[in-house]
Amino acid sequence: MEKRTPLLLKIFENDKAGKYIFSLLFVMTAYVAFSNLLLPADSFFYMSTLTVTLLGKYLAFALLALALDLVWGYLGILSLGHGAFFSLGAYAMGMYLMRQIGDRGVYGNPDLPDFMVFMDLKELPWFWHGFDNIFITIFMIALIPSILAFVFGWLAFRSRVTGVYLSIITQAMTYALMLAFFRNDMGLGGNNGLTDFKDIIGFSLQADGTRVSLLILSFLALLGGYLISRFIVKSKLGRICVAIRDTELRTRFLGYKVEQYKLFIFVISAVLAAIAGALYVPQVGIINPDRFSPLFSIEIVIWVAIGGRGTLYGAIIGAFVVNFASTYFTSALPEVWLYALGALFVVSTLYLPQGIVGIVEKIDFKKLSKGVLK
Repeated sequence: MEKRTPLLLKIFENDKAGKYIFSLLFVMTAYVAFSNLLLPADSFFYMSTLTVTLLGKYLAFALLALALDLVWGYLGILSLGHGAFFSLGAYAMGMYLMRQIGDRGVYGNPDLPDFMVFMDLKELPWFWHGFDNIFITIFMIALIPSILAFVFGWLAFRSRVTGVYLSIITQAMTYALMLAFFRNDMGLGGNNGLTDFKDIIGFSLQADGTRVSLLILSFLALLGGYLISRFIVKSKLGRICVAIRDTELRTRFLGYKVEQYKLFIFVISAVLAAIAGALYVPQVGIINPDRFSPLFSIEIVIWVAIGGRGTLYGAIIGAFVVNFASTYFTSALPEVWLYALGALFVVSTLYLPQGIVGIVEKIDFKKLSKGVLK
């Protein structure tokens, strides 16, 4: 009898870069997690809770970049609205975390969050009901963005809106949501958003163990998202998506229902982005309408472009590189960082269309190693 290859190994087959990257991420996650929990704070090898939080945030952003690369790199849909799906997932998780505060808020109301008491609301808005249950919350994290993606995609793809026009419409979508969420009467905290979270499923968000658990969960979510995305792009569905990206008209003439393929991938991508948002909130501790800003969605595009579009692992690299640089330069050179980020995007678009991945692939490591040995 023939031995069956495990599905995990099958998906990673002929994917050396993916294996290396996730091996590195696994080592990083394991080291940061265990050194934070097991080593004394005065040890040279100790990793602070801040480092745990930063790595968890980078992993969540990497999943978001991966979600965008799935539609941009393999379908040719340049979405400037993925920040909307990310934010909807984040707000859903934020609503759950707010319900967990109970009477520990400033006003001590067991049913209403502080901002609702301040606004003199007498009862919980109808759409907040159910968010005190983690399972309903998880379901809503996936459902709400998928409905938005389905309705938006069905209308746009059915009308055959493509190219820059589609990008502008996606940007208009997230901008409209940003304006709506900034309103206090939306019942979602207005411009202050949702914050001051206490615990998640009964565990304190300030505890090191909880932070490490969220870090590990973020790594597993990124791995799961990568496996799903790679499974899609390496299947027949993925080959059809690439055909749509390269020659949509010809693919349509061959009898494929292009709109259905676009819609399916767009919805999957939206759900992945929402999961990233849900993991981001408990680690960072706040979500406000700024994440709906078109500027944030453009930043996601920059991550993917710098890392390498159409490779999946390139999006992960780009998210880590840009966000690590952002963390450093926004404190060291805050006035210069935005200009540097814009310059990086222009240079990568004009001269490095494959981003960091393209540079690495051009390097002949065998010749380089021989030269070093000589």
